[in-house]
Amino acid sequence: MSELNLQVTIDQDSGFCFGVVYAIDMAEEILAEDGYLYCLGDIVHNDEEVSRLKALGLRIIDHTDLANLYNEKVLIRAHGEAPETYRLALEHNITLIDASCPVVLKLQNRIKTSYDNKEQILIFGKHGHAEVVGLQGQTNGEAVVFQDIAELDNADLPASFTLYSQTTKSMEKFYSVKDELLARGYEVKANDTICRQVSNRDKDLPAFAAKFNKVVFVSGKKSSNGKVLFEVCRKHNPDTYFVSSLDELDPGMFSENDKVGIAGATSTPMWLMQQVKAKLESF
Repeated sequence: MSELNLQVTIDQDSGFCFGVVYAIDMAEEILAEDGYLYCLGDIVHNDEEVSRLKALGLRIIDHTDLANLYNEKVLIRAHGEAPETYRLALEHNITLIDASCPVVLKLQNRIKTSYDNKEQILIFGKHGHAEVVGLQGQTNGEAVVFQDIAELDNADLPASFTLYSQTTKSMEKFYSVKDELLARGYEVKANDTICRQVSNRDKDLPAFAAKFNKVVFVSGKKSSNGKVLFEVCRKHNPDTYFVSSLDELDPGMFSENDKVGIAGATSTPMWLMQQVKAKLESF
């Protein structure tokens, strides 16, 4: 096969957000000291990075495992946890290494305050997502979670409520949800709680994506933020490919002398994007 001579550029604004960097730094420090560490759920929604940390001794557990664990250290990842997790840890003499993202913690506090003030709460977020479970936990599970406005079509909603959002949702979608609820006649107190590190990428990515013949968007399949940012890329460059690992790259995706941009989610490690770049340059 002839050489493609691809010109490949990594988006320097892509890669881990500070919340993820903080959690991984904490984990690496303890792994270097103790040789192992329990983590409640995947530390980041990226299988390649999780595999790297598992090789260093990270042990991923779920809430069922936590209930059977005593006298150990457990890392809480950037997504945060519900109050129940902290109560259980106290009962089981578990030391929690709390790497909850400050943006998520602030949101948890705001939701808890709203709940304590007897406000009805709606959360625009992905069902079952770790962050959303933690947010709903601040309301004893009473907040209404929806990921699509259509879910509220036949819902029995109060006349007035407070609207919050998962931190990694698209700002554009959040505001269109708010406008739609106002148009339906509800009294909505809306709190834009979207992380600016995420929303700024929404703003910067279009210009980046438009500069290239093709874009390779690198992200874990479970990353909510990855799905949002991939769609942003694809909107501004239809020739955008979603890949999670190196073996998904194929020379057939590219033409000779293509200019290729590489971008990623807030949960995509820079080392993985660099490996993707090296592989593309080898074609």
